[in-house]
Amino acid sequence: MRTLRTPRWLLILLFFGVLAPSLGMAEDKVSDGVFTANNLWMMICAGLVFIMHLGFATLETGLTQQKNTVNILFKNTFIVCFGIISYAYIGFNLMYPGDFNGFLGFTGFGLGTDAAGVTQAYNTGYTYWTDFLFQAMFAATAATIVSGAVAERIKLSSFMVFTILYVTLIYPWVGSWKWGGGWLDARGFYDFAGSTLVHSVGGWAALAGAIMLGARRGKYVGGSVRPIPGHNMPLATIGVFLLWLGWFGFNGGSVLSADPAVTSLTLMTTCIAAAAGGLSAMHTSWMFAKKPDLSMGLNGILAGLVGITAGADQMGLHSALFIGLIAGFIVYFSVIFFDKVKVDDPVGAISVHLVCGIWGTLAVGIFGAKAGIGQLFIQILGIVSYGIVCAVSAFFFFGLIKAVMGLRVSEEEEVEGLDQGEHGMPAYNDFVAASSLR
Repeated sequence: MRTLRTPRWLLILLFFGVLAPSLGMAEDKVSDGVFTANNLWMMICAGLVFIMHLGFATLETGLTQQKNTVNILFKNTFIVCFGIISYAYIGFNLMYPGDFNGFLGFTGFGLGTDAAGVTQAYNTGYTYWTDFLFQAMFAATAATIVSGAVAERIKLSSFMVFTILYVTLIYPWVGSWKWGGGWLDARGFYDFAGSTLVHSVGGWAALAGAIMLGARRGKYVGGSVRPIPGHNMPLATIGVFLLWLGWFGFNGGSVLSADPAVTSLTLMTTCIAAAAGGLSAMHTSWMFAKKPDLSMGLNGILAGLVGITAGADQMGLHSALFIGLIAGFIVYFSVIFFDKVKVDDPVGAISVHLVCGIWGTLAVGIFGAKAGIGQLFIQILGIVSYGIVCAVSAFFFFGLIKAVMGLRVSEEEEVEGLDQGEHGMPAYNDFVAASSLR
């Protein structure tokens, strides 16, 4: 008869995860095993959030015209490269200034190099470098949201200047009000992973950019809306599923530890809300437009994800379901509304990130752990505060750029496509070559 032996790796996990914390560790410290697990989980989540930038790039590319593909990809590539560097030198210390007046603080340029960065002297849960790496992945997302809303008609140089200003100054500054322990945090405003701090911050800028630029040529003709379909729905679908995958890191990593109870709850609510949002938008678009619209279904998934992000760690199954269902319903009518008022948003970024970001933040006051009139009022205070500062800043930056260097490409470039006008290269060279032989 064979004797069953416990695998060595399981014994090690049991020791570090279960036994070691109980061996008289100080209350303000965790075991080396838990410290390692926390760091490993957060670094994995940082990688998942990084993948979201590929999701944004493919989604925006798929939902826009073929002639602007290289331009979309270039913008998204620039955003990530610049965002990480600017966050390392300015953003991180602007967003997390330590003890400050609650409104504005800054601890200096560049990251620290203290040896405490890799020990529990920095934080009992994770290292300084892990903290920076995870937060840096969020930093460029706000500008990525703007990229989709202003696609197909903005000058590349003008967009890059706006990204530099907004990502470097506005995102980390307003982020400090909550995540940096600022005045909104002191008042009890709650935004777990960024329905407002990331998505609405980007959404307000997207709205300002779309208004300042005006609609794409031929979008609104004679009082009617003329659809300009995206050129690659498979690519758009891949983008949404990459974003859904990345959101497990976006929300799961925001627990800031590998705590199994809170992390598994957060991942469950995230997934449920995404699925509910997709079903809701599919059904709503089919019912009102009389045809099942794939792009609406995809945006419904994103709407559910944005909606749950503010309170993913404190919702139950039913709350997550309702939040997602309502978000999917909202996003359909939001897209219709912005078309009616002639705000041209090629990918639905304003509806997904701004409108559903607002909904998700309000949902904390309706379904969250401290649901009630008082919490709802605090959530509204946060929404209004971020809205005023972000919208005013974005309009100011876009207005300044427009006055100094112009915002919009020429009509010629817009008709020809930004790939040729701005970059001098097609995205699908083989297709162009083949068509020229016919």
